[in-house]
Amino acid sequence: MAQPDTKRFFENLTGAGKSIAVLTSGGDAQGMNAAVRAVVRMGIYVGAKVYFIHEGYQGMVDGGDNIEEASWESVSSMLQVGGTVIGSARCKEFRTHEGRLKAAHNLLQRGITNLCVIGGDGSLTGANLFREEWSGLLGELVQQGLIDEDAVQKYSALHIVGMVGSIDNDFCGTDMTIGTDSALHRIIEVVDAIMTTAQSHQRTFVLEVMGRHCGYLALVSALACGADWVLIPEMPPADGWEDKMCQKLSANRAGMKRLNIIIVAEGAIDCNNKPITTDHVKNLVVRCLGFDTRVTILGHVQRGGTPSAFDRILASRMGVEAVLALLETTANTPACVVSLCGNQSVRLPLMECVQMTQEVQKAMDEKKFEEAVKLRGRSFENNLRTYKLLAHRELESELPQSNFNVAVLNVGAPAAGMNAAVRSAVRVGISEGHKMFAVNDGFEGFYKGQIKEIKWADVGGWTGQGGSLLGTKRTLPAKHLEKLAEQMRINNINALLVIGGFEAYLGLLELLSARGKYDEFCVPMVMVPATVSNNVTGSDLSIGADTALNAITDTCDRIKQSASGTKRRVFIIETMGGYCGYLASVGGLAAGADAAYIYEEPFDIKDLQSNVEHLTEKMKTSIQRGLILRNENSNENYTTDFIYQLYSEEGRGVFDCRKNVLGHMQQGGAPSPFDRNFGTKISAKAMQWLSKKLKETFRQGRVFANTEDSCCLLGMRRRAMVFQPVVQLRDETDFVHRIPKEQWWLKLRPLMKILAKYKTSYDVSDSGQLEHVVRIRPKDSDVSA
Repeated sequence: MAQPDTKRFFENLTGAGKSIAVLTSGGDAQGMNAAVRAVVRMGIYVGAKVYFIHEGYQGMVDGGDNIEEASWESVSSMLQVGGTVIGSARCKEFRTHEGRLKAAHNLLQRGITNLCVIGGDGSLTGANLFREEWSGLLGELVQQGLIDEDAVQKYSALHIVGMVGSIDNDFCGTDMTIGTDSALHRIIEVVDAIMTTAQSHQRTFVLEVMGRHCGYLALVSALACGADWVLIPEMPPADGWEDKMCQKLSANRAGMKRLNIIIVAEGAIDCNNKPITTDHVKNLVVRCLGFDTRVTILGHVQRGGTPSAFDRILASRMGVEAVLALLETTANTPACVVSLCGNQSVRLPLMECVQMTQEVQKAMDEKKFEEAVKLRGRSFENNLRTYKLLAHRELESELPQSNFNVAVLNVGAPAAGMNAAVRSAVRVGISEGHKMFAVNDGFEGFYKGQIKEIKWADVGGWTGQGGSLLGTKRTLPAKHLEKLAEQMRINNINALLVIGGFEAYLGLLELLSARGKYDEFCVPMVMVPATVSNNVTGSDLSIGADTALNAITDTCDRIKQSASGTKRRVFIIETMGGYCGYLASVGGLAAGADAAYIYEEPFDIKDLQSNVEHLTEKMKTSIQRGLILRNENSNENYTTDFIYQLYSEEGRGVFDCRKNVLGHMQQGGAPSPFDRNFGTKISAKAMQWLSKKLKETFRQGRVFANTEDSCCLLGMRRRAMVFQPVVQLRDETDFVHRIPKEQWWLKLRPLMKILAKYKTSYDVSDSGQLEHVVRIRPKDSDVSA
């Protein structure tokens, strides 16, 4: 198989002779184990010795058996386990100089001068202080006769790299911390379950979620479930909020809604910095409205359970990046933290991030709440802006009247999160003063006239629904242009929002080509990518792909568990995706697969034989279960059955085989919190772009848009959301196989192989370079890429 050139990696980044220790500190978070596993395996892969420090800083201070050398096998079967298997503890002794002196001595006894710390801002601040004191601590140990001068020379510098493990997502400098997505999964599972009983009894539920100093979990879960009201510390409600909340709840009930959901962060306050409790909210609703109201406090349920696919991938990427950062660091390099910005791994100076995190609390204490929201970062700000846009409906008389008609349709195969995107588009469109129209069954329904006006209340409760409530078909418009133009004319459609996969992209190209013949198509058009395959050119991510990844990961966990306690077994799993190997590759990384066969990386019988031999060797020495993923169209001859039979025959006497075709379960189910949130935000942004284009192209009493930039795809590109004219994406597309010519996730494949104990090349040219924290990030781009 073709491998990227990585001479820089092997020449300059060897870990031979180095010792790395990994610890988890502070509160636990799902995904910490995936990070520990990645650090251990990447460290061993580059030739370093790797140590566990059990029980966090307490274990470092106590020494002894708490500092244990890790082996490759010692991190097997921990990827899917929640919490942290090496333990975490808050340590008062490490806060003292004497405690840090003991810790330094314990590290030096094992030659450890590279620390990978997984924890919150307190844990990372402690690590940085330890690093700053290191040379002084060595001097004291020499004076006490515990080490000699040679040791001082040999271990003169302590290198620190941090990874943020916190379910609250309260650390500045990263879009997501390890554990946040899994905590959102727990919250949304509970909210979805509560909604069914609330609807049965016409009840109001007040839910308290974690977040003593940060309202991220409350805000995003409110966005993901369409809550009626949310209370967070960064956005205290103004005086008189009680009346406004009750009016909103009452109005929603009057609009035939049978339930109300109010989400309260545990640190919620009013504008006078007084706490707002769930009991206070409940008593208020009962007293003012007389609604049957219940309180549910989620508590530590949010910390528990298996990590989501997102957290496993994030933690694995961060763990590998942390080892690379430790290998590249010098005595003058400041302690850094590995962060996520958009879709990119970045390294930021640890103390810059810590100081900004502390500034947030300071701003809140001084009642500078707008500043606190800005300091939280662009992700938090976007979430808050979108929630405000969707949650609070103005009176019809107060809305601007644009006199524009906008149609929304789903095209292609259904994808979880489509309904959240439609709800968002409809409500933002109405808020902008447009008349919104829903088209059933994609372009097929459009040319048949299945189009009707859709109101604010019509999309209530849509965020948590899987599939496509509007209906979706793969029919393309080219053969029905005349009828489509007629329907556009009859309904006076001034703009189109198309939510879908590769067919939606092709459909927009066909409509664009037809503009010369039909003026009706000379209107602003925008596409939002939604497909489980994640194969749309112009976007790194698509709505629905995260839900499909979680379905694959959960199923693989269960399948692997089915073999526990039995003889050695290998599972061959077939995933969807057409010719796009995203689900197989990234699902393989999240599930801990030994190999993933995809179309984009050609393989032959020699590769298959090599994989079988590698797995056979592993089975003989350590692991009990193997996992092989195969994309459905990876090779027309090496089918799932062929690979199953090959592994069965070649592994005879060492392991037996089972195969499983996951099929359409990858498309079904309730959307994940990520897909609900992503669909809601990207669709709201697309709708605002349409409003802007409608104003720009309205001339002499009509809308006329025939430029390339009036027909765009909105996608995530690296760190930004970018509007790209679809015609400019043609050269980037492989139309025969329906995939982009370049795909970012292919750079993750060597990472999966390394973690599966393959000797492979690993391209570090794209690894995170040390940057500085940007206080105000560049605004999302509206220009073509």
